[in-house]
Amino acid sequence: MSAVVAGFVAVLVGFASSVAIVLQAANAAGADDAITASWLLALGIGMAVSCIGLSWYYKAPIITAWSTPGAALLATSLQGLSLNQAIGVFIFAAALGLLIGISGWFDKLSRLLPLPLASAMLAGILLQFGLDVFTALQQQQLLVGLMLLSYLLAKGLAPRYTILWVLVVGVMVALLQGDTDLSTIQFSMATPIFIQPEWSLSALLGVGLPLLLVTMASQNIPGIAVLRTSGFNTPASPLITTTSFLTLILAPFGAFSLNLAAITAAICTGEEADPEPAKRYIAGIAAGICYLMAGLFSATIVALFAAFPSEFITALAGLALFSTIAVNLANATANEHYREAAVVTLLVTASGLQLFGISSAFWGIIGGGLTVLLINKTRAKTKC
Repeated sequence: MSAVVAGFVAVLVGFASSVAIVLQAANAAGADDAITASWLLALGIGMAVSCIGLSWYYKAPIITAWSTPGAALLATSLQGLSLNQAIGVFIFAAALGLLIGISGWFDKLSRLLPLPLASAMLAGILLQFGLDVFTALQQQQLLVGLMLLSYLLAKGLAPRYTILWVLVVGVMVALLQGDTDLSTIQFSMATPIFIQPEWSLSALLGVGLPLLLVTMASQNIPGIAVLRTSGFNTPASPLITTTSFLTLILAPFGAFSLNLAAITAAICTGEEADPEPAKRYIAGIAAGICYLMAGLFSATIVALFAAFPSEFITALAGLALFSTIAVNLANATANEHYREAAVVTLLVTASGLQLFGISSAFWGIIGGGLTVLLINKTRAKTKC
């Protein structure tokens, strides 16, 4: 049951935290409501197939997602392009990702990432979510305060069901406070709409390549880090190949980028999902089922999320990641040899630094890696 809840919460947090960015990206491409629903449907189907298939095959909680940084990039870069050219960009980026997965390049690169730096990067990504809990507490003291209290109590009394209790308490308080308006929600299913791609060299180079880079640097590398730091040594290349192939197939219907999840995956890979790691793959299957339902009823899901106060979603996401933040902070600083480099990685990642359209997670690893090289080189000269 706790694994099923973890999968549900992962999907809830994933949709609630970034669906607005996807809608902005669709709007920038000139998509109407029906086409936007098709985008979300295609993404939902892709995430469902990959989560269920990969989790079942590897017996590990493989959580996939759309690329939130990629959606943000598209929201600012698709202006001036036609909807057909946007689909061409999606196909181009997916084909390059498929090449990287099949060739094994990503798997080789992922082995070069030391665990302390991977943990520091992940902690830097998740840190803001933890801080946002207390920011939300200022805005909704009763709602968030009771959610936080339920987290602390459940952590001691029933740790396997901590997030379930937080979710139930949050929903009840929000309803009792009258902060929700469910009267406008209507159930309707989305319809897939095929869009013929068009090819523009400037669009492929100016939007397609950055989309690939931000997806690999901001989603797939942290996604692998989540699995590694939780003890799951699933090979990276088959995961990248699968998500890229599904993106390639579903791109004409609006799937702009499917990849490994990082933030939402952390909810399903920790002890809160299940004390036994061998059973946590159930969270991945549950997430896939929820993704499918969310895709089919995408318009309804968006309206439902909008009915609850934003502080509810913010607090739910942050509280679900408290334990993961703690574990990764411990892993990042445990090895004295990598301690300074891990701190640099953590700070750069948490800073939100953006250079050349690439997110801070990538630059955090670069900064940490350079720190390791420089310190080792200085120590070698000192010994000589």
